[in-house]
Parts: sequence; structure tokens; C-alpha cells
Amino acid sequence: MLHAVNGNHFLSLVKDDLQRIEAAIAHNLSSHVPFISNVSRYILFSGGKRIRPLLMILSARMCDCHGDHKFDLSAIFEYLHAATLLHDDVVDNAEIRRGKAPAKDVYGNQAVILVGDFLYSKSLFISALQGNIRIMEALLKATTLMAEGEVLQLLHAEDLEITEEEYMQVIHRKTAVLMAAACEVGAILGNVPAEKEEAVRSYGENLGIAFQLTDDVLDYTADIKEFGKKVGNDLCEGKVTLPLISALDKSTKADHDKLRKLFMQEHIGQNDFITARGLIEKYGGFDYAYALAQKSIERARDSLSVFPPSPTKDILLGLADYIITRRK
Repeated sequence: MLHAVNGNHFLSLVKDDLQRIEAAIAHNLSSHVPFISNVSRYILFSGGKRIRPLLMILSARMCDCHGDHKFDLSAIFEYLHAATLLHDDVVDNAEIRRGKAPAKDVYGNQAVILVGDFLYSKSLFISALQGNIRIMEALLKATTLMAEGEVLQLLHAEDLEITEEEYMQVIHRKTAVLMAAACEVGAILGNVPAEKEEAVRSYGENLGIAFQLTDDVLDYTADIKEFGKKVGNDLCEGKVTLPLISALDKSTKADHDKLRKLFMQEHIGQNDFITARGLIEKYGGFDYAYALAQKSIERARDSLSVFPPSPTKDILLGLADYIITRRK
């Protein structure tokens, strides 16, 4: 469930929506093969924040779409997100997901990959029932870009030469496009003018970039009990994220070589991680990534200026604040 910057007050504003999203996720998760539902439920009901479906619901409401049908449609954004997590855990050989063993360790790699494919297909099936070609176009564009992002990340695995621009392309495809699509579909449901549809899509895109950059910082700095996955995961899995890219670019030759050597070790122990984290902090890698995240949040908030004041707009602005200050 979502936890808010301003405590229980903010959470209370979206409590009913989150409950209806949960119900829609469970209701639409049907299969003639019970095993598929079991694996899907393992990942779907293990503590997700539901940000993506919530973005669709709030965007639709801000665009004057108030029908109940939108909750079933919102579930697809959690299905698509869960599918990427299932596939990522296999590709990255993750050790922990949302505070517990990843599904691959419980059900096996083959089963997890196939269930991820099922969730993708289920999402497209539910969206097709809407009979709106523009919704289908938005989802197909997003899932295509997401697949490209997965491949780009694989190609840049353990690539210490990756540039900031190349890395931003990866996170745009892996994270930002799905949040952008959730907001865009909400605007399509509201049948707003093109200017407002683009504004909502831009809000989601910038929110997604900020979300991932904040995640990159938290992977080095968060408490594992808060974060829900192993801290230092990116370093251990050979993922070069923006804090490390920035530190490598600004460090002295001696520290640059030390960081490279630590990163390339076959086994990275706790002391190695602490050393790497200290070097990244020394050269402002965390501050730099967080500053870019803040700029993305500012762009997201600015995007909504085309909409008149409303309680829903205030919630979306509050969600932007939550993204940048969260601890998990």
C-alpha cells in the first residue's frame, strides 16, 4: 500500500481508490490453470505500492472520467509491472523481492517467465475489451519500449563505460514509459484535448524518471527493512546506475580505479559495499542523482499547470512529493 509524505492524511485521500484497485487486481486475475494464479498472486500481493494503477485512476478523474469501469482497466498496469519484476528477477538472479524470496526461488525460472508472459497477455486482453484503439496503441507502444529497455539494460550489464545519456534512455524505457502510459490512458478515458493529454502523459513520464533515480539512490542508502529488497543489489548484480556513473566521472584516477576494481569483483562483500558507497558519496554521486530526480519532479508538477485546481490535482501533486521523499 502507498505511504504518504504527509502521513495518514494523504493516505486517507486515496484509501478508497487503493481498496478498489486491490479488488480489481484480485477479481481479474483468473486463469484455467490454478498454478498461474498462485504465482501471480505471490508477486502481486506481496506489498506493491499500486502507484501505476493509482496514476491511471487519478488521471482519469482529473480529466472528468468518473465511471467505475476504470478500476478493472487500472489493474493491467499492476499486471504489467509485476510481469517485468518476474522477468527481472530471473535475468538479474535477484535474492530478495519486496522483503521475501523472489518468485523464481519458490516456483522456478521457467514457471516465472511463463507467468510473466501470461500477465502481459492478460493485460492486453483486458484493454482490448474496452474497444478503444487509442488505449491499445498507448499500451502496445509502452510495452514495446519496455522490452527495448530490458534489452538495453542487458547490453549495458557491467558496462562501466555507459554514459549518463545512455543510462537515462534505459530508465526512460524500463520505468518511465509505464507510468506515462497509465496517465495517458486516464486522459484518453476522459477524452480531453490533446494539450491536456500530453500534459498528463508528461507528468507520468517525469514521475517515472524521478522514481527510478530515487530508487538508484535508495539501493545504496536505504534500510533493507524499509526498502523491501537487498540494499546494494545494483552493485552486486553488475548494474551501473547514475550515482556510480557520476562518481566515476568526477573521481580522481586512484579512486576511479578503486571503484572499478570493487565493481568488477566476482564477490562483493559487506565491507566492499561500504567502501563503494563511501566513494560514491565522496564524489557527490547520490546528491547528483537526487538533484536530477528533483528536477524531474518539478517538471512533473509543472505539467499539471494546464489543469484547474481540484482535489484530485492536489493528490497528484502530493504523489509527486511522495516519490521524491520516500524511503522504500
